[in-house]
Amino acid sequence: MPRIETSSGPIDYQDTGGEGPVLVFGHGPPMNETQWRKVVPLLDGYRCILPTLPLGGHRQPMNPDADLSQRGVALLLGEFIEKLGAGPVTLVLNDWGGGQFLVSEGRDQQIARMVLVACEAFDNFPPGPAKAMARVSGIPGSIWLLTRLMRVPAVRHNRGGYGGMSLRGIPDEVMDDWFAPATRSRAIRRDFAKFATGAPGRRTLLAWSERMRDFDRPVLVVWATEDRLMPREHGPRLAALYPQGRLVEIADSSTLIPEDQPERLADVLIDFLTETGAEPARHVS
Repeated sequence: MPRIETSSGPIDYQDTGGEGPVLVFGHGPPMNETQWRKVVPLLDGYRCILPTLPLGGHRQPMNPDADLSQRGVALLLGEFIEKLGAGPVTLVLNDWGGGQFLVSEGRDQQIARMVLVACEAFDNFPPGPAKAMARVSGIPGSIWLLTRLMRVPAVRHNRGGYGGMSLRGIPDEVMDDWFAPATRSRAIRRDFAKFATGAPGRRTLLAWSERMRDFDRPVLVVWATEDRLMPREHGPRLAALYPQGRLVEIADSSTLIPEDQPERLADVLIDFLTETGAEPARHVS
C-alpha cells in the first residue's frame, strides 16, 4: 500500500490509478478504506484515492505530538491532498464530516467539489451514541475496553451503536479489520482517544459551519432516510448552507449508504460528477 509522510505521521492509502478525475474518499471512526469497497468498483473511469486517516482504524501510529482533533485531522487530510499532487480533487465524505473544516480553515484550494454522504454536520460532532463514548475516551484504558466490548456480538450489532449504522449489517470480518489496529497497538489507541475527545464545543462548531457559505464550488449532499445518527433535517439544511449545494435522499439506508445502497450511491455520484465537469475518463475524447 502506498504511503505519504505528513508532518503528523504516515498516511497509507489505496489508489486505483488511471487517467480519470481524482476522487478522495474519507471514512468514519475507527474504519478504513474498506468502507467504500462496494462503491469504488462501480466508478470506472475515475481515479479513486482512499487514505486511511488516523481515526482509530489506521495501521501505523501517528507522531506522539500529532494534533488529532477534528480540526487537526481535517488539516492533515488537506496536507495529504496537497502532497498527493493530483490537482483539484473531489472530496467524498461519509460518517465523519470533519473534512468540511478545510473550508472553515481556508485550506480548500485543492477541493474542486464535495460530496457529503450522511455525515456529521453543524453541531453533530460526534453524533448520537458516540457522544457518550467521547466523554469517557479520555479515561485511561477506555479505548482498550471498547475494543474488547466490540468482540461481543450483542454489543457489536446493537442498533444503538455500530449495528445501527447499516440496515444490511456490517460483515464481522470487516468490523474485525476496523478494530484490529486499536486492539493490538497502544499507540493507535492513544491516537483514537485524541480524535474521540477532539471535538470543540457547540458554539465553535456552529461558527465553523457558517464559514461553509464561502465554498463557491459544487456540493452534493446525499442523505439516508432511515439514519439513526445524522438527523434527517440536516440533509436539506446542509445543502442550503452551500451556495451550490444540492440534495439527494436515498431510501432504505442508514448512515453507511456505501454499505446499504452502493449502486444507488454510485449512480448519483456519477451523475453529479458528470454534470459538474468531471466526466469519467472513458467519455473523454
